[in-house]
Amino acid sequence: MTNGRVNPAQRLEHQGITGLGEVYYNLIEPALVEQALRRGEGRLGRGGALLVSTGAHTGRSPKDKFVVRTPSTEGTIWWENNGSMTPEAFARLHADMLAHMKGRDYFVQDLYGGADPAHRLDVRVITELAWHGLFIRHLLRRPSRHEIDRFVPEFTLINCPSFRADPARHGCRKQTVIALNFDARLILVGGTAYAGENKKAVFTLLNYLLPAKGIMPMHCSANHGVGDPADAAVFFGLSGTGKTTLSADPSRVLVGDDEHGWSDRGIFNFEGGCYAKTIHLSPDAEPEIHATTGRFATVIENMVYDPETLEIDFSDNRLTDNTRAAYPLDYIPNASDTGLAGHPRNVIMLTCDAFGVLPPIARLSPAQAMYHFLSGFTSKVAGTEVGVTEPEPTFSTCFGAPFMPRRPEVYGKLLAEKIARHGATCWLVNTGWTGGAYGTGRRMPIRATRALLSAALDGSLAVVPFRKDPHFGFEVPMAVHGVAPELLDPRGTWPDPAAYDAQARRLVGMFVQNFAQYVPHIDDEVKAAAPG
Repeated sequence: MTNGRVNPAQRLEHQGITGLGEVYYNLIEPALVEQALRRGEGRLGRGGALLVSTGAHTGRSPKDKFVVRTPSTEGTIWWENNGSMTPEAFARLHADMLAHMKGRDYFVQDLYGGADPAHRLDVRVITELAWHGLFIRHLLRRPSRHEIDRFVPEFTLINCPSFRADPARHGCRKQTVIALNFDARLILVGGTAYAGENKKAVFTLLNYLLPAKGIMPMHCSANHGVGDPADAAVFFGLSGTGKTTLSADPSRVLVGDDEHGWSDRGIFNFEGGCYAKTIHLSPDAEPEIHATTGRFATVIENMVYDPETLEIDFSDNRLTDNTRAAYPLDYIPNASDTGLAGHPRNVIMLTCDAFGVLPPIARLSPAQAMYHFLSGFTSKVAGTEVGVTEPEPTFSTCFGAPFMPRRPEVYGKLLAEKIARHGATCWLVNTGWTGGAYGTGRRMPIRATRALLSAALDGSLAVVPFRKDPHFGFEVPMAVHGVAPELLDPRGTWPDPAAYDAQARRLVGMFVQNFAQYVPHIDDEVKAAAPG
């Protein structure tokens, strides 16, 4: 079991993992593609992309994610949001998974979570599928060859899709399981081949560890001005709200598309790649991302393609709406070499409003920013999670509740402190519907969203006239160069203004009802920022 590069003292036997078949340590991209093809895990697509299917699971399974309940986690985990597993059940799960793994081949990648050497996490990822090894090699950060020789994993993730959990024996819901044991420094994933579980498990881990160091973990994309890392911006948002698309602006430098930390030194990317949604991906609207789908070793998930020509059909969602491409960050021409930037001057909160009520952009006061951050209003889009087949309104606190092991107020307080200390301007951007709700209105034009964001980031939006929204109290620009004036007033885009008013009142009621859970934990200024 000597394929690839590894320090002999850090082989799997030293972690108590024995009896496996062939173990491939730290294979590089061409070798992983070769292994995936040899094992029939996918097909080689145009340009050398790897075309794969994730099987029955084409999205995350958040209800099958559990944290092991121990004395050290009892008072720190947000148990209302995180399933719990006993240490005894986890021990049985671990032993049974190791027994299942015996005789099978596995792929090991030793990687970093975090671009800042002062705060990164050394993670060993052990995968049953070669293409999962390729995926996580793209998505986390790759040590240099000499760093591999002295790599010591702080946490280990084992992903075994062929393993089926036993709910009665393992304390889970069904055969799919994602179990995080912070004390044992171990994550177990079984019963699902959806590769996104790997990266989100590491994100959850960092979301637990970093706040104790005063670092704000963020479900956001980020970019900065060309030649000016101090001109940084972050884009909060759930999957499908536009984090990847809007941060990959050719006029700015992409820091990362999904997960970042904000320390006293600035922001840093957790990842070394991107995991972009590709349904209806356009070479005109999103040329940088579209181009990656024809690059060597890009992992193409669940996309329909012609079996003879291998041409991808970006509009075909027969397998899932959650089609994806995973690729290294340097496949984006304007990507940052370091994954580092200064303190954000602009904080953008992206929402996909299926009600058609919110304006395309609004300026938030610090208290309003905290209100909307804790609310995390958006719409889950089709395919992102199992069972979601069309957009549905949801409140996902911190724009990433499924990945937040601590209570929301912990992250809200950290963000408030960072914004106050560094003077960031906050914006709410709606990439959802206008002219009516989902089904009757239309999706917000991406060109208008890009124009509004450019005006916010270059400072020109600060000098235009604003009006106060009667329902939410935030400030909405009245005229912006390059944007149709009627788009800035969502009420005017509806055929029936009275219907808009009724819809707005309904949405306000949902905000108020949802936010009641946070009222005992926040100060009066944030409470006063509530809509109504």
